[in-house]
Amino acid sequence: MTRGGQIVIGLAVFGLGYLAGTADLSLPAQAQAQPPGAGQLGADVSPEVAERIQDMRIAMRQTADALEGEGKYETISVGMNSFFLLSGGGNAREDLESGRGVDPETFAALHAGYALPEVGDHLGYDEQGRLTYQNKVVRMYSVSRLRQLYEQRLKFADEGL
Repeated sequence: MTRGGQIVIGLAVFGLGYLAGTADLSLPAQAQAQPPGAGQLGADVSPEVAERIQDMRIAMRQTADALEGEGKYETISVGMNSFFLLSGGGNAREDLESGRGVDPETFAALHAGYALPEVGDHLGYDEQGRLTYQNKVVRMYSVSRLRQLYEQRLKFADEGL
């Protein structure tokens, strides 16, 4: 192919692209990674599973009440803390205020904006974008503390993980 032919083909391709762009002849205007509703909680859950989840929430509430009665459960986020419930209890307020770190569920809840108001009022971010409580960086439990709690959880399990 001659040099002139290459230039003509290049200009034709460029021109067609320009026309398609100005005429809004493109792929669909909205691309989605998932069908609508696929990422919503509870989507595509059978009635049987929904009933089991409700039963589990009732059992969790009863467990939380029992642990609170023994002084072994305090959360600083909205809702119940399943990590503490399955580990035999914990005190998120004491953990946060001591600066030793918090459990993974509390850590996630604080980052997601689900702290109780009296805690949320003292949360912020430092210049590096890290979550802080009363100007101290909020950290997750150490690896050794996490291992200890997972071992505690296994004591309550009928079977190992």
